[in-house]
Amino acid sequence: MTPRARRAFFAVILFFAVCAVAGTVLQRRVGAQSEADESQLRDSLKTFTNVYALVEQNYAEPITGDKAEDAIYDGAIPGMLRVLDPHSNFYDPKAYAKLREDQRGHYYGVGMVIQQQDNKVYVVTPYEDTPSYRAGIHPGDVIAAVDGKSTDGWSSDQVAKALKGPKGTHVQVTMVRYGEAKPLVFDLVRDEIPHPSVDLKFEIRPGVGYIHLTQFQETTGEEVEDAIQSFGDLKGLVLDLRGNPGGLLSQAVDVCDHLLAKGQTIVSQRGRAYPDQNYVATHGNGGKTFPIVVLVNRNTASAAEIVSGALQDHDRALIVGETTFGKGLVQTVYNLSDDTGLALTTYHYYTPSGRLIQRNYNGVSLYDYYYNHAGALAANSSNREVKLTDSGRTVYGGGGITPDEKIQVPDDNRFQDELLYKDVFFHFAPVYVSDHTVDKNFQVDDAVMKDFEKYLGDQGVEWTDADINGVSDWLKTRIKQEIVTIQFGQLQGLRVIADWDPEIAKAITYLPEAQALESTAQKVMAEKAEARNPATQGVASQQ
Repeated sequence: MTPRARRAFFAVILFFAVCAVAGTVLQRRVGAQSEADESQLRDSLKTFTNVYALVEQNYAEPITGDKAEDAIYDGAIPGMLRVLDPHSNFYDPKAYAKLREDQRGHYYGVGMVIQQQDNKVYVVTPYEDTPSYRAGIHPGDVIAAVDGKSTDGWSSDQVAKALKGPKGTHVQVTMVRYGEAKPLVFDLVRDEIPHPSVDLKFEIRPGVGYIHLTQFQETTGEEVEDAIQSFGDLKGLVLDLRGNPGGLLSQAVDVCDHLLAKGQTIVSQRGRAYPDQNYVATHGNGGKTFPIVVLVNRNTASAAEIVSGALQDHDRALIVGETTFGKGLVQTVYNLSDDTGLALTTYHYYTPSGRLIQRNYNGVSLYDYYYNHAGALAANSSNREVKLTDSGRTVYGGGGITPDEKIQVPDDNRFQDELLYKDVFFHFAPVYVSDHTVDKNFQVDDAVMKDFEKYLGDQGVEWTDADINGVSDWLKTRIKQEIVTIQFGQLQGLRVIADWDPEIAKAITYLPEAQALESTAQKVMAEKAEARNPATQGVASQQ
């Protein structure tokens, strides 16, 4: 059997393996229906085998090699899973390796984010304290060659694969930088590259900490605790979960364990194939409390919603921003053969008050489910659960976490959309830095704006004074972020955005309200503890 034939044969075998895993999980504990369901499943698999055989024998072109794999990887398996729900998913070897890398929070390479644009692969940013950062590689550099091999025609995935490798090995990278007459050659030694989930933490106001959490991976709970400890005597915390897609449920539980009181429920799971589970704070915050504002938006999902829901239900934090995504399904990832994986929905999760926040997906296209947020909210608005927090506040399920205080996010206008689409700020910064000195006191003044306006004209971007003046602060912040990132690193660039961000500034104003909420939560906990104490009840009855 040829290698291509073996791959095709494996693809078919893999399809049945996925069916077997899904069938085993879904059929477990079904009792009397099990035999009939298994017979129906066997008939369906036989039908698939017959269809595949007819296609293989009679299709106008041979179904071999990659085409056979695609039929299974991109067709049969995803098609089967999409019928179940939008979040059950199959990972081919490349996607599964990326999933595991994201979950671990580290990999071996040189430490840079890259992106393909106009048939070139650009460095978006080198991670700080990595081989690429220490060598002096800049955002905006174009990767021209890796180990002497030209990258012409390479995708960003191909470049990334070439840059990764065992720790301690060398890779030579040739860069083209704006303003440099000759290419720059860097000899980099690969190392373990941490990819923390907390990408920004600093004291945004005196006594007020700010933490931006990008996802939930194996190190997230520890990272959040370290960040909180680094602030010292906190008077308040803004936890930014905007755009956080979720991740490992165990780490959402761990984050809540650091913020809630010992014994408080964090989340519960209910499914068919496995016993129900209830997660509680096993260590707790040790009585160390401070007001918390959690900032969320429409792309806050899954594990990030578990944290938001738990803190809201226990009146431990004030949730501000937009209604979150609404993903209340938990996937178990099964490792299949040949380094592939199956993420299969096995549980629904519920917040401490009993809310299921999964929004409706029946009869909804994948595009509308993921991108038509306003339509999804409207579809769920008439059928929402009503629950109560510990202190009796009303909260809602059945379509994301509704914030306690809404923050209106202004829509970008046409001019802003065009600048972002063309990545104008990213490409302007190397041009500016090439012939200007930038120090730590750098500000975007009128002279910088004149240079920027000229650059827009050179790039064919049409603008008016009204365009510039209408979003002046936004423009200056974006320009400064990219220039500061080149000169002083990614973290300083992120701080530029955070210091300006109107949503963060608004979130900070809600800290007094969060303090009142925290005081109420402590009072409720004290009353419940008193009610559970027989000795206290005895004294009360004698009075």
